[in-house]
Amino acid sequence: MRLSDGTMTTAVKYRFGHYEADVNARELYRDGTRLRLQMQPFQVLVALLERPREVVTREELRLRLWPQDTFVDFDHGLNTAMAKLRDVLGDSAANPRYIETIAKRGYRFLGEVQELGQSAGPAAEPNSLNGSAGWFAVSPVPSSSPASDRELPRAGRRTSRLLFVLAQIMYLIFYASALFDWQQLDRASFAIWPRAGLPIFVIFLVTALVGIPVRLYLLTATAFDYHLLGKKYRILFPSLFLLDMIWALAPCLLADRIGWGLALGASAALIYMPFAQRVLVKMIQPRG
Repeated sequence: MRLSDGTMTTAVKYRFGHYEADVNARELYRDGTRLRLQMQPFQVLVALLERPREVVTREELRLRLWPQDTFVDFDHGLNTAMAKLRDVLGDSAANPRYIETIAKRGYRFLGEVQELGQSAGPAAEPNSLNGSAGWFAVSPVPSSSPASDRELPRAGRRTSRLLFVLAQIMYLIFYASALFDWQQLDRASFAIWPRAGLPIFVIFLVTALVGIPVRLYLLTATAFDYHLLGKKYRILFPSLFLLDMIWALAPCLLADRIGWGLALGASAALIYMPFAQRVLVKMIQPRG
């Protein structure tokens, strides 16, 4: 990069959002934690970071990743590298935060990039604020990150989506089982509390009917990577919390079959589920 006084610098690190790419070490970090990223996805990232807000063509990436005499399925290789890169960044092709796909042309990096380099001339002086001699910041970006975001578990976005989908499928199985064998639900309700058998039966029956469309909505929103899923889930959470707490008591209806110890243990696990789902939704959302 050329500064205003003509001094040339070579960027050895790129910082964007919570991420930092170390070109020399060929490593990517998030808030100081090293992320697992293969070489080709990292090379794609560096190529985009070198020219933020500009379109980097697929042909340019091909020449960078594979020599001209290399015989390889370029389209498949590049698509695979881009998919891995987006997964590590928690990004989405449908709702890009960092990497935008330009149809039939290439890709463009959307975020603000801070280049860190070593100056070849006398213009760059040690920065007493950061304590790094010979380092300088070319363009400022916010460096703070919300504490709640830093406290999230370190897991891939794909893994988080899978776990959230499995949770919804589990509840759908509960609801479908109760509706399919509603006579058994009726008997179990009166067996656990004869005086309140009818209200218990009605509550589980109605919540099963309500829960099915809600779970299907969450499933489809996750499958289609709906960018407003987090916002919608926060709105639904109070109602979902009540729904999940009701169904956390469902194992007690089977206490005569599985025993009270196992029933209470299953209920305790189900009580944790709404909180686990809320964390998973936060992890699903693109972070930067």
